[in-house]
Amino acid sequence: MAGRGVRVAGGVARGVPLVEPRGVRLRPTSGLVREAIFNILGRAVEDARVLDLYAGTGALGIEALSRGAAHATFVEGEAACTEAILQSLARTGLGERATVLRGRIPAALTRLEGPFDLIFMDPPYDDPAKEEVLAGLAPLLAPGGRVVFEHGSRYNPPVRPRGLQLLERRTYGDTAVALYSHLEGE
Repeated sequence: MAGRGVRVAGGVARGVPLVEPRGVRLRPTSGLVREAIFNILGRAVEDARVLDLYAGTGALGIEALSRGAAHATFVEGEAACTEAILQSLARTGLGERATVLRGRIPAALTRLEGPFDLIFMDPPYDDPAKEEVLAGLAPLLAPGGRVVFEHGSRYNPPVRPRGLQLLERRTYGDTAVALYSHLEGE
């Protein structure tokens, strides 16, 4: 079913509604937060290889493709969500530049081949494995790449998870976004 509130915010597919799966509780990244993320990333999105973890509706990865990313890989554990992402990719005409993998995180990380220029990580806010997953992303991140970790605003993300360093953190109401890069010297 077409999402009334989840639409591509910018780029070639701007305004296209994304498909939201039935029967799955999701917290899609709001349009305001997506706009803020992509304003921060700026031109880093162009020609980037993108990884969208805990993809849900696929809004972050599809937004990146719409704004010029070369390829996006979506990882999602729910079958209804992976089907919705495939439908949204078809609807936006961006499917040829995407791969959708069904798998639970963190186990699915072993199936991925990096490097990725941008990694979006938007786990459920109460996911007990989120720090373990974050600490496992450095080997998948390209030199000069960024990890964008969306989390609850009351949560304090780690400053130096294994191989990464926190660059900045911004808060938007109940949501916060932490940006990471490779830890210098590693």
